[in-house]
Amino acid sequence: MSEEVFLTNVRPMGGDATSVTIRDGAIVAYGDHAPEDARSIDGDGAILIPGLVEAHTHLDKTLLGMPWYRNDVGPRLVDKIDNERAQKRLLGIEPARQSMRQALLSASLGSTHIRSHVDVDTDMGLAGIEGVLETSERLRDIVDIEVVAFPQSGMLIRPGTATLMEEALKLGAQVVGGLDPSAIDRDPKGHLDVIFGLADRYGRPVDIHLHETGELGAFSMELIIERTRALGLQGRVTISHAFCLGMPEQDQVGLLIDALAEARVHILTTAPSFKAVPPVKRLMDAGVVVAAGSDGVRDTWGPYGNADMLERAVFVGLRNNLRRDDEVAMALDTCTWGGARMMGLENYGLAPGSRADLVLLDGETLAEAIVSRRPRKLVMKAGRIVARDGAALMVAP
Repeated sequence: MSEEVFLTNVRPMGGDATSVTIRDGAIVAYGDHAPEDARSIDGDGAILIPGLVEAHTHLDKTLLGMPWYRNDVGPRLVDKIDNERAQKRLLGIEPARQSMRQALLSASLGSTHIRSHVDVDTDMGLAGIEGVLETSERLRDIVDIEVVAFPQSGMLIRPGTATLMEEALKLGAQVVGGLDPSAIDRDPKGHLDVIFGLADRYGRPVDIHLHETGELGAFSMELIIERTRALGLQGRVTISHAFCLGMPEQDQVGLLIDALAEARVHILTTAPSFKAVPPVKRLMDAGVVVAAGSDGVRDTWGPYGNADMLERAVFVGLRNNLRRDDEVAMALDTCTWGGARMMGLENYGLAPGSRADLVLLDGETLAEAIVSRRPRKLVMKAGRIVARDGAALMVAP
């Protein structure tokens, strides 16, 4: 029988102080009466939020814990892709070890769910998939990891990759990934035929990196929306990055947003500083689910990233000029409920009956806690403490 926990003196989403009863890994009730024999934990007035959701990262190729990598890679997307593929062997990037390091860092910072895009290519085969699936199993009581089979080096331009993508799904990858069908594979119809064909046959959701900007990106986005409607995949397709939604032609952006909302296609943003970004508030107002993620964390693409989804909420707020307290809370939504809706998580949240994936934040108000980003006081996964005062209880390799 699971231990009962009575979490006292916490403020859900920065509201009034209360207590929470947790039983069998779920929130049972709010109130001030401790169940008999329950373990009592004093929240000390902390703000209670649901577990943060890291909805877009690359666990298999972080360089965390490895010697410093000197980056002198060229500026093009293909330069970074080709260099990364070569460096995996040269640097000895072991997907199981590296994904464990980043996943535990994420857990220490309050992430209870991660969607990781994992490379599938003809050089490394399924090594990345196997490594991250191993980590997912080892950390199943600490953080849920969802694996996306991702053709980072292109698919049609590298014969054999499509077969490996199917093998990855059979091995246990839960999501079909795609990448710039026009700019990388230079065959949008062929690329989307494979991606959506796999999704249809295996009953899996889709998550496509769309770095393409302007009219080219809009064209690819329209094709993705068409496929979503045709195959009845509404609510199961995500477009990551979606830089084309930041283009200056606002009338065209409005039409794309309306189409995304109608087809229930989700948008994932990493709120980067170097590209026009999707307009988060406008998308949310239209009913589009918007989630956020760290993307690469300390890898061969760049030295940045720390897996902190509170910091990512700040980046979303900065890039979208979200300044009011309610707008800062909206930025946090992309890192909590938005990510949960994108990933189709069941029983997520703070309502009775929700899974007790919880984080305690130190702060006067919710907005102050977000922008201050102090060490997480407590992180719980299904009612079990997995991190305290900014440190995971399990030590990384």
